[in-house]
Amino acid sequence: MRGDCRKFLTAQIKARVVYIRFMLHRLSIRNYAIIEKLEIEFCDRMNIITGETGAGKSILLGALSLILGERADTKALYNTEEKCVVEADFEIQNKDLKYFFSKNELDFDTHTIVRREINQSGKSRAFINDTPVTLTVLKELGERLVNLHSQHETLELTKAGFQLDVIDTLAKNQPILTVYKSQFIQYKKDFKRLEELVEQFRNSSSELDYLQFQFNELTEAKLVAEEQTSLETEQNTLSNVEEIKRALQTSIQILSEGEISMLDQLTEVQSQLKTVKTYNKDILALTERLHSVFEELKDINEEFEDLQENASLDPERLEEVTARLNIIYRLQKKHNACTIEDLLKIQSFLQEKIASVDNNSTKIDQLKAQLQKQFGELLSLSDQLHQSREKVLREFQNNVVMLLTKVGMPNSSFKVEIKKLEHHQLNENGLSEIKFLFSANKGFVPLEIKDVASGGELSRLMLCIKSLIADAGALPTLIFDEIDAGISGEVALKVGEIMKKLSRNHQLISITHLPQIARTGDAHLYIYKETKDNRTQTRIKELKGEERVIEIAKMLSGDKVSDASLANARELIAS
Repeated sequence: MRGDCRKFLTAQIKARVVYIRFMLHRLSIRNYAIIEKLEIEFCDRMNIITGETGAGKSILLGALSLILGERADTKALYNTEEKCVVEADFEIQNKDLKYFFSKNELDFDTHTIVRREINQSGKSRAFINDTPVTLTVLKELGERLVNLHSQHETLELTKAGFQLDVIDTLAKNQPILTVYKSQFIQYKKDFKRLEELVEQFRNSSSELDYLQFQFNELTEAKLVAEEQTSLETEQNTLSNVEEIKRALQTSIQILSEGEISMLDQLTEVQSQLKTVKTYNKDILALTERLHSVFEELKDINEEFEDLQENASLDPERLEEVTARLNIIYRLQKKHNACTIEDLLKIQSFLQEKIASVDNNSTKIDQLKAQLQKQFGELLSLSDQLHQSREKVLREFQNNVVMLLTKVGMPNSSFKVEIKKLEHHQLNENGLSEIKFLFSANKGFVPLEIKDVASGGELSRLMLCIKSLIADAGALPTLIFDEIDAGISGEVALKVGEIMKKLSRNHQLISITHLPQIARTGDAHLYIYKETKDNRTQTRIKELKGEERVIEIAKMLSGDKVSDASLANARELIAS
């Protein structure tokens, strides 16, 4: 339904954004109860819903409750062969909700779409801006966007979180709450990080001794790169020294000590060529080459002699080299390494891991000190919040009782009980526990609202409270289901006036049977039933002009509309 109210919203929203912080501007319902398909658009002020008994007003609220996180099953399906989809389009001009979106890892958007789907088997899925969420998260957001007040539903007013929000709004605690909640989020993140570090340290510490033993073993080995090759060469030499000496001695004998040694023979060759080399340049060249060979063999022979002289049995050195190699081989086998370079890499890795454990220990100590400081700051802020909350209680209680008298409950009493929690109970709202206590009858001690108030009483009590905080902060969309129960006449007019005043800066949706309240609407929606193809469906339309006058006249006098009732309706609307 796209009416003038939507145009009015478009034209006015920017001018009123400082007041209108939350708004439900579209509700789409498909395949729910006796609703095949329905789309409703609301204006940002007072929305009145009237209609025939049994036409589907309660069904409309039931569909909306799915968006707010209530449970559902396949009995809700209009057509059991198709899924049920309920979608709500919200405008959120309140950046304080960023805390909720941040906490639940959701992208914050001022234009937020909440969707709930129930398939043919009864399985439910929930989405916020197309991101799947749990029902718990959906319910938490729903409670912040919509207050649904029905005689047949658990009211927001009975919940501790809402009651605390009321007091904080009156105390103008939002600036300090914003700081507190930001620090509390960081505190919880740091606390979780501490738990992770402690767990890591615990796991690492259990193997630290073994890591340290392995590192010490490698360090004590004093490994040197390429040492293994040198040691293995030396071991081969020492193990075969006799064979080496024999081979060297034979080689020396052949080269220089035999009766016909190679060097002597080369000397003879050079002597033979000496007289003829000047006659032929090729012989001269060959003679020079022969001389080079002679000098090279002479050098080789001298080195053979040196090696022979130095080659000797050294059992102690052989034992040392073998022992050193055994250490290297054992470490390589233990660490599945092939070279000393591999062992040195493992040694470095172990050193880093041990240092990491030590570093975690230091980080834990630092984080503990940081958390202690953060906790102290949070306690200080929570004390300020608690004191600020205490200061507004007396005036708030008196004003609520005064308004309750105006809305037809002159014998009621209302009290706010505040308790300061222990330090270990610190939570995202501080250390204050708030309880609203109420009694509708004189002579009875006020008790917790959930235990003593009826649906109609709760709705009127909520209206009184909301009217007191309307100018102090942002309100969610308020939905009143038959707030008129048990009232009429002047009291109904007073209730209507309070609602009208409240709707100037906050969106209200009221389902009512009283013309005194229906007259206050900026938009008037009429719910009715229609039978088509032997099947009943719920329909809705916006009443304007004379249609609205006729509907209010019916509410005044019944289905038979007279000229007098029409005149009364026009007078009531104009008043």
